[in-house]
Amino acid sequence: MKILFIASEGLPYSKTGGLADVVEALPKALVEMGHEVAVLLPCYRGNKVTSTLAASVTVALGDRLRFPAIGEAAPVAGVRYFLVGDRGYFDREQLYGEKGADYPDNAERFAEFARVGIEFMKRVWLPDVVHCHDWQTALVPVLLRTQHFEDPVVRGLPAVFTIHNIGYQGLFPQTVMRAIGLPDRLFTMNGLEFYGGLNFLKGGLIYADFLTTVSRRYAQEIQTPEYGHGLEGVIRGRADRLVGILNGVDYAVWSPELDTHIAQNYSAHNLDGKKVCKKDLLQQFKLLGGKSDALERPLIGIVSRFVDQKGFDLIAQVATELLRENISLIALGTGQAEYEALFKELAEKHQGRVAVKIGYDNVLAHKIEAGADIFLMPSRYEPCGLNQIYSLRYGTVPVVRATGGLDDTIQSFDAKTQKGTGFKFEAYDRHALMESVRAALKLQREPKVWQTLQKNGMAKDFSWKASAASYVTLYEAAKRSRIPRVSGTSKG
Repeated sequence: MKILFIASEGLPYSKTGGLADVVEALPKALVEMGHEVAVLLPCYRGNKVTSTLAASVTVALGDRLRFPAIGEAAPVAGVRYFLVGDRGYFDREQLYGEKGADYPDNAERFAEFARVGIEFMKRVWLPDVVHCHDWQTALVPVLLRTQHFEDPVVRGLPAVFTIHNIGYQGLFPQTVMRAIGLPDRLFTMNGLEFYGGLNFLKGGLIYADFLTTVSRRYAQEIQTPEYGHGLEGVIRGRADRLVGILNGVDYAVWSPELDTHIAQNYSAHNLDGKKVCKKDLLQQFKLLGGKSDALERPLIGIVSRFVDQKGFDLIAQVATELLRENISLIALGTGQAEYEALFKELAEKHQGRVAVKIGYDNVLAHKIEAGADIFLMPSRYEPCGLNQIYSLRYGTVPVVRATGGLDDTIQSFDAKTQKGTGFKFEAYDRHALMESVRAALKLQREPKVWQTLQKNGMAKDFSWKASAASYVTLYEAAKRSRIPRVSGTSKG
């Protein structure tokens, strides 16, 4: 099967979050299964193409014409990569915005990207199914089913659309409709209209053949007012075409046996290297000092965006109480100014026990996964989450809130049966969070039981193999759901 991924980011060419990891790892897993896979991305600053396939593609955005290019980049693990180049739109400092604000022309940028996606399929590489991701590519299924409905090349092309986080929807004023060349007839309650504005994500939800999201629990949650962000009715209306497929992990990258970023490799058969990694991590953040108890003190790690969704309002509430416990805390991430300031203040007040790095550092992320004893993820909602899965493989015990993918991947530890992989709490409040943290700290004082818990987690397999097979089943269903299309000519 020929499968085309269209996404706004994907490793190794671009990344702001977990979407990029998925767009890297899932295509590789599909290639390993024998499928032919290509990925179409914007050509951001620093990206390079190896060949130009179309030097100028005419794209109409309202009453304006733009002339982006299509190039091919270096393949990775059998996956072909194609980049859409438009220096005015994509050669920028960041992918979506700067200094906490979105770029004001994001609607035009990603409308152009979607339109080039259609032209790419017609001119360069015609797939059997197109798989689109998040609001930035939601116009692809909209265009396929409306303005390209009669196009003999793509009219029968099945489209799968994945919601990685329904909290990000691509909301714009109604006036943007004309600016991006969408007809007024699509601006209805049953179309792209959303409380008087334009909603890109809603278009993808309505016009795609099948919908997926990144965990079974999240597929249920987004059908409720609490988690649906205003689109729960649309989701419920398409529940028969919605599937929750858990994201996988690339263990070639995230595994203590193979990790090249950590101080010493280790495995479930010999955890001695984890102590070396903890010492290295403490030294990296200048928390080791000359204190003999620093290595023995439980170390809690956080790698996250510092935002409310990730539970940082809860962390702010319990910070003082948490640090009354005999723990060290290391946090890596960036986000809302108040939470960045909170961690800086904690690090200043509790020197030798708390450290923070504002920003993202891939090497330090690996070191935290390997060196921490406990990994904290108290998310308000979490579509899938990857760090809790990384933590399991590194023998770093997760403390999580039972929501979305966190609930699907972490099993509460039962001291009587010795089964389970971490600690979960249901209520979104400070007391439930602290109860779980204290339960983890108490268990850590029992080394034999703690090691059983670590090994339980390390034995779990969340590789992409099973998830990729589920996607193939879905692609086949999407193909069956469409009328046979007239074959067109494709290059490549």
